[in-house]
Amino acid sequence: MIHQYKNNGYNIVLDVNSGSVHVVDECVYDIIALYEDKSLDEIIDALENKYPEKEVREAYSEINELKDAGQLFTEDVYEPYIDSFKDRPTVVKALCLHIAHDCNLACKYCFAEEGEYHGRRALMSFEVGKKALDFLVANSGNRKNLEVDFFGGEPTMNFEVVKQLVEYGRSLEKEHNKNFRFTLTTNGILLDDDILEFANKEMGNIVLSIDGRKEINDLMRPTRNNHGSSYDIIMPKFKKVAESRNQMNYYVRGTFTHNNLDFSKDVLHLADEGFEQISVEPVVAQPTDSYAIKEEDLPVLFEQYDILAKEIIKRKKAGKGFNFFHFMIDLNGGPCVAKRLSGCGSGCEYLAVTPWGDFYPCHQFVGNEDFLMGNVDEGITRMDIRDMFKNCNVYSKEKCKNCFAKFYCSGGCAANSYNFHGNINDAYDVGCELQKKRIECAIMIRAAMSED
Repeated sequence: MIHQYKNNGYNIVLDVNSGSVHVVDECVYDIIALYEDKSLDEIIDALENKYPEKEVREAYSEINELKDAGQLFTEDVYEPYIDSFKDRPTVVKALCLHIAHDCNLACKYCFAEEGEYHGRRALMSFEVGKKALDFLVANSGNRKNLEVDFFGGEPTMNFEVVKQLVEYGRSLEKEHNKNFRFTLTTNGILLDDDILEFANKEMGNIVLSIDGRKEINDLMRPTRNNHGSSYDIIMPKFKKVAESRNQMNYYVRGTFTHNNLDFSKDVLHLADEGFEQISVEPVVAQPTDSYAIKEEDLPVLFEQYDILAKEIIKRKKAGKGFNFFHFMIDLNGGPCVAKRLSGCGSGCEYLAVTPWGDFYPCHQFVGNEDFLMGNVDEGITRMDIRDMFKNCNVYSKEKCKNCFAKFYCSGGCAANSYNFHGNINDAYDVGCELQKKRIECAIMIRAAMSED
């Protein structure tokens, strides 16, 4: 499978199955578009008014060499693997601990209903969290590296339990030959020096929630009862976090909506404020929500990604670069085969745990009783749900089979698919279009940076 596109003056050809990327001239670009359906003589005839015959023949020969080298028009080596992929042992490698179903902000787009997740407010006890970590160790097989994200709501509202659970996790490492990588996602309202000191010692990554410009952030992320600007409260704290971690192992994470389709300004605002690790992502909302991204918004958003990509190249070449999460792409092998085919591993390798110890496939399914998989006392009791997620992959989704982006997005988000189409083997269409654009921009950036 071949994907061709033009961006920022580059003619880019992606060989999907091998992952090879080629930046080519106009003649090669045009021939590749005809290569599979026409003979050399037919291609010469089709392009006779555009290129001399000698140039076409030379370009055609170069394409043949790349094909013979396994860099163009390669066969799909992954689809035959799918049966053994489905039969792989189920090993849990990560938990999202909902340490607090409560929040001190009232974000308008929050899928967790301001931290409540369709139910009562609650804080996770140490006992429940302890059982969750025991479950992770017991079900992780021979995997040494395990991940635990402290999530909410707002996890700093229950930070003493966070500290207790980190201490307990560390106590398990040597005995069970495990290594815990803890992460923290926070809105920053309660962030102080004590929390930061602990986080810098124990957290492999910190996710800092902020949407960008002050007016945009405060519109969508208001404090409860209008107790001041959340932007003004958190911005100085977040700058301190970034500097204290030497601009590594964190990222500021925002959400853009229909209210700020010019979201590149929010990304660049965060970069101008000194952040070097940035993620600003499209909201996922039902069409009835006033802030939802609509299909008619896509051309504007595509242009925004192009603007952002060009600015990133400019800044990187000037020595003032920053990382934008959705443009970070590995063209030298990428993730393992299982991750290429199935993504995050929700529902089998990755689980969310509620404050009272229930298991769900991921944080976005929490509160939907149809996806309640078990609990910390009994373990996984709904093997059918686990197996459904285990068998979810790019070849089980009709929309993904022939999509050039499938090995980069791994089929997209199962929760988004379910929320828009009622099953996890579909795909959220607006999200797919944005994902494909981001991948094209990411590859173009790599092409531009490789020129130097």
